[in-house]
Amino acid sequence: MKFTKMHGCGNDYVYINGFAENIDDHKEAAIMLSNRHFGVGSDGLIFINPSNKADFEMEMYNADGSRAEMCGNGIRCVGKYVYDHGLTDKTEITVDTLAGVKKLNLTVTDGKVTEVTVNMGAPILVPAEIPVSDNFAENDEMVVNKPLIIDGKEYLITCVSMGNPHAVVFIDYDEKELPIEKIGPLFENNEIFPKRTNTEFIRIKDRKHVDMRVWERGSGETFACGTGACASAVACVLNGYTDDEIELQLQGGVLKVKWDRESNQVFMTGPAVTVFEGEITDLRKPQQAF
Repeated sequence: MKFTKMHGCGNDYVYINGFAENIDDHKEAAIMLSNRHFGVGSDGLIFINPSNKADFEMEMYNADGSRAEMCGNGIRCVGKYVYDHGLTDKTEITVDTLAGVKKLNLTVTDGKVTEVTVNMGAPILVPAEIPVSDNFAENDEMVVNKPLIIDGKEYLITCVSMGNPHAVVFIDYDEKELPIEKIGPLFENNEIFPKRTNTEFIRIKDRKHVDMRVWERGSGETFACGTGACASAVACVLNGYTDDEIELQLQGGVLKVKWDRESNQVFMTGPAVTVFEGEITDLRKPQQAF
């Protein structure tokens, strides 16, 4: 089975051409291929498939095998893959996801895609649609700057969905000091999030620049999260911290996000990079020593 390893700002995935490859168990393949010791190593697995709704379909799995609705970094790499591999010659394409059809604009340099702008659609702010439990939301129209106790400490969260759920937390100290390995799972699996959640920790630098770390549902800490960057930009505006268009410094690079409030659409721009291509000859589950 042939594959391509790609990343957007360090958020890395294994890509499979669903037009040419056939795998029986996509969930198990995601778990094995994502393993950084026994597999290729990635934050998850993405299949690029035919679609009757759009130019292509993105079928995405987290590293733990759970199906994911959307990934901003992942979908940019889908755009690069289909153009660079000759599956399309268009620089404006549509991709079907579990979060709906997304429109991509591809920037091409010397015959290869280097950057992609994605219309990520409208942010979802209604608690039940994110989803956030009724017990926590208490009939609020939005969850903005609302206290949540995690491991005995109060955090103020703003909840946004970009097709997948996000809890955005603002911090006033160096994000590198954050014990994300400890508190990340506690946010992800908290009972107020019926479908678990991704969690972004944001430090405001000025009206146009913020720093961000992210704990992704089903994958743990990643170097970047496109939907998380979009959710964070929306949360920044809702709390009055930044302008409508900002740059987010993630561990793996910079993403530019604009919330066009007139159209209520969120646009994300960032790089897409091919790391290497290869072929898997043995897709069996590794034996556990104990």
